[in-house]
This record gives sequence, C-alpha cells and structure tokens, in this order.
Amino acid sequence: MYDENDLIVSPLQQYYTAASKTVEVCIYRFPDTGWTLEIVDQFNNSIVYDGEFDSDQESWDLFLQEVQAEGIEAMIGPAPGTSLH
Repeated sequence: MYDENDLIVSPLQQYYTAASKTVEVCIYRFPDTGWTLEIVDQFNNSIVYDGEFDSDQESWDLFLQEVQAEGIEAMIGPAPGTSLH
C-alpha cells in the first residue's frame, strides 16, 4: 500500500491561467502506476480524469487539448454555497 510519501509529482504540474482564470494542473503517480491528471479550481473543485496515462506529457497534452476545445471555464466548478440549477 502506498502513502503520500510515495507520490511522484510531475515537473509539468503547475498553475495554468487563461482568460483571466487560473486552475492548478496536478499530474502525479505512485510507483508502478500510470500518471493521473487532476484539475483543481479556485473553489477547490476537482476534476480527476478517468484512467491512467503512460506519461506525464500525455496528461499535460490532454489538458491543453481540453482547454483549447472547451475553454478553461469548463474546468471551473461552482463557488461554495451556489446552486447548480
């Protein structure tokens, strides 16, 4: 079983800003696993992509493709206390 001390963080992990909005792009893995892509917004909402990636670069490239296709707004959830309806 792994713990947080075993977590390997990609050097590609960073804050990304577009259209005056910023998200944290988290790319990490445990030993002997693939890479995980997680996006965290300013409200601490999190999107974790399904599956694992063969490389951290593959994770980063998918993030950039998603931003280009959908815009960074698609990666930002609701503020605390707001309704989705």
